[in-house]
Amino acid sequence: MEIIPAIDIIGGKCVRLTQGDYGQKKEYASNPLEVAQKFEQAGIRRLHLVDLDGAKAKTIVNRAVLENITSNTQLKVDFGGGVQSDETIQMAFDAGASQVTGGSIAVKNPQLFEGWINTHGSEKIILGADAKDRKIAISGWEETTEADLVDFIKDYHAKGIKYVICTDVAKDGLLQGPSVDLYKEILQEIPGIQLIASGGVAEMKDLEELEKIGVYGTIVGKAFYEGRISLEQLASFVK
Repeated sequence: MEIIPAIDIIGGKCVRLTQGDYGQKKEYASNPLEVAQKFEQAGIRRLHLVDLDGAKAKTIVNRAVLENITSNTQLKVDFGGGVQSDETIQMAFDAGASQVTGGSIAVKNPQLFEGWINTHGSEKIILGADAKDRKIAISGWEETTEADLVDFIKDYHAKGIKYVICTDVAKDGLLQGPSVDLYKEILQEIPGIQLIASGGVAEMKDLEELEKIGVYGTIVGKAFYEGRISLEQLASFVK
């Protein structure tokens, strides 16, 4: 299982939100590159980089942070936030992103999102599937749609999507453990999907449990920044 640390950016700095709420922001580091380099030194290969300013502005804002990390590490960066057009997705790839995650866009403009899968290939596009009570949540989780989570992923898997990041909004940033049963169900219902679990990881046993059920990767955010999981623990898990 891939360990995929998250770096969320506001104003060029490394922050975390609780349940997507910009009012519940906590700053952890002023230099995201230094944080990324520490992950790389621990043997981690991937990074989930989210431009929270971009998500709000609906265009990429923190391109310089992405470029700085991809130019100064070997990390495979998946980038999200503000990617809303053919121009912005190209900008992300030009700045060094290995993959781009699309969430709200996959709901609001499926034609555009499917075009990205066809143009850039299924290795480079990740579906962001955020769920509130099993319904897809979009627009920074302020809007809940009628789309069923499993059906939504199934539909895009049929259209070529290989990777999906699934966040249970109810768990995000609360350090209460991940939605293991939900992930089990997705893996059973959609064979072959590369599922990346996100939200709720609080301690090492959560990672062990997720590895056991067969997720492709797990995003680690607040548990690391709050000192619940150390860099040394992540390094030993990766080895």
